[in-house]
Amino acid sequence: MRKNRARQSQIADLILGQGSMTAQELAEMFGVSVMTIHRDLDELERQGVLRKARGVATAQPSGVYEARVAFRHAAAVEQKRRIAQAALRHVEPGMSVLLDDSTTVLHMVPGLAECAPLHVATNFMAALKELTALPDIRVIGIGGDYDPLHDSFQGMHAIEIIQAIHADVLFMSTSAVAAGHAYHQEERIVAFKRAMIESASARYLLVDSSKLDKTALHRLSSLSAFDLVITDSDASPKAIEALEAAGATVEVTP
Repeated sequence: MRKNRARQSQIADLILGQGSMTAQELAEMFGVSVMTIHRDLDELERQGVLRKARGVATAQPSGVYEARVAFRHAAAVEQKRRIAQAALRHVEPGMSVLLDDSTTVLHMVPGLAECAPLHVATNFMAALKELTALPDIRVIGIGGDYDPLHDSFQGMHAIEIIQAIHADVLFMSTSAVAAGHAYHQEERIVAFKRAMIESASARYLLVDSSKLDKTALHRLSSLSAFDLVITDSDASPKAIEALEAAGATVEVTP
């Protein structure tokens, strides 16, 4: 059993690092049968590390599936850090702040200490753990059904909590932006993010350049719902022009 767990951990690291691998490739690499690899992949899929289809294990997003949280933590890290630093300039002491469960917004959390005192509400477990260690930050945990695929709380109870508060400012991200709209793969995540948008006076959309000119299954919101869209300098001039043509105010990080 211990040997199985060790192999599964190595498989997870490989797929998170490379994005996707076939069961056959993994079987040859570890010197085990394809059926053994399929059992490993089934367990990793159950844990929410990856998804499996037609003999291929992948952590990459698609128009229908969002990338698992472990993959998102490792993706576009430097771009997300730059975007988060730009976003922090829009936080002032005394504000009430809403944060979604995006790994881009998570990079804002350490810098919030310099903006204290603050009230900060989020449904993201990773953010809650970091926030509780910061001085002069009152933390509001948005509870509900825990979703290990996103490491966050979702569902109707979480939405009801959001609807019962109103924050000065919201910082959120999404999976795809195109044609003047923000998109996401999952209907239940869209419902929660829409509730957040309705519960904040000012709204900031943080999206790294890899998410531009892409769509997903569900339309989340028009970009006009956001006061500012912040992206990184790796975005093409054409992508920035498209955002501005859709009526969005855009800030590009250095």
